[in-house]
Amino acid sequence: MFISNNACSVPSSFWLTGIPGLEHLHIWLSIPFGSMYLVAVVGNITILAVVKTERSLHQPMYFFLCMLAVIDLVLSTSTMPKLLAIFWFGACSIGLDACLAQMFFVHCFATVESGIFLAMAFDRYVAICDPLHHTSVLTHAVVGRLGLAALLRGVFYIGPLPLLIRLRLPLYRTQIIAHSY
Repeated sequence: MFISNNACSVPSSFWLTGIPGLEHLHIWLSIPFGSMYLVAVVGNITILAVVKTERSLHQPMYFFLCMLAVIDLVLSTSTMPKLLAIFWFGACSIGLDACLAQMFFVHCFATVESGIFLAMAFDRYVAICDPLHHTSVLTHAVVGRLGLAALLRGVFYIGPLPLLIRLRLPLYRTQIIAHSY
C-alpha cells in the first residue's frame, strides 16, 4: 500500500523529557520527589485508616477528608511512578494509551477535587447556618451522593478529552513532550 509523503500517522508513543534543562540533576531531584510521594502515600493511608477505625470520626467533614485523601492518592500515583522511572532509569518513553490514561486521571480527579471542595463548603454552610439540622440534612447517604456527583462530574467532563485528542493526534508534528508527565 502506498502512503504519500504528506500523510500523518498516529504516534504510538511519546518521549517525556523530565525536567528540561535539568537532565543532569535527575538523580538528585528524585530524592525530594520520591520523599514527597512516600509522605503523601503514607499520610493519606493514615487518614483513611484513622477515620475508618475511629467511630467518632464518622461525620460528613471526615468523610469528605477521606474523599480528598483518595483523590490525592490517585493524583500522585498517576504521575509520580513514571516521573521516578524517568529520573532513576531514564525510561522516557510512554505509550499512547498510557499517556491518555495519565492525562485522564490527572484532569478528571482534579475536577473531582473541586467538586469535593464545593461539597465541603456546603457542609460548613449547613453546620454554621443551621447547626441543629446538620445531621438530618447531611446524612451518610447525602454525603455519598455528593461524592458520587463530584466523581460523575469529573468523568463526564473529562471523559471525552482522550477521545478527542486521539482523533486529532495525526495533526501533531512532534512526539516529544517537554514535561515529566
